[in-house]
Amino acid sequence: MKKFILAAILAGQALVAAAANPQVELKTSAGNIVLELYPEKAPKSVANFLEYVKSGFYDGLIFHRVIDGFMIQGGGMNAKMEEKAKLRPPIENEAKNGLKNDAGTIAMARTQDPHSASAQFFINLEDNRALNSPSPDGWGYAVFGKVTEGMEVVRKIGKEPTTTRGFHRDVPATPIIIQSARQLPEKAAK
Repeated sequence: MKKFILAAILAGQALVAAAANPQVELKTSAGNIVLELYPEKAPKSVANFLEYVKSGFYDGLIFHRVIDGFMIQGGGMNAKMEEKAKLRPPIENEAKNGLKNDAGTIAMARTQDPHSASAQFFINLEDNRALNSPSPDGWGYAVFGKVTEGMEVVRKIGKEPTTTRGFHRDVPATPIIIQSARQLPEKAAK
């Protein structure tokens, strides 16, 4: 009986230890990207992003700002460069969580106000140390996950020719559409 109880306790601990971080798949017109999110390090950013994913907010939006050697940004504009109304208020900046804006990480986009991040995000193409906390404004840009599949797609998007549309610069000449964003089911522990 003691062996059975001990085995049950150890199995339960293994399941807790194997609980995977949330994963989100972005199906884009350039290919698929899978993101692993870090709720322990950036709980507000992850919860906010997942709410936007679950609501279908990102479906049909574009990567509207692409700078090769820097990052690709999306989550706010449609192909006509019209900003989609946000569903949630801005969140508190979590850039002081120890995560760095390294190549392949995803972070919250924001204005000069450190606590203005809402729906828009960007994926770093390179290690962007200048975006880490503390940046000149004392905050930085909050990393909340990383690309686990599809970094070749991210890099391909980064190489797309860009143009200026209205007052927006660095807009892909051919829209890169986020066809869908969905949270993937948790994988069973191996």
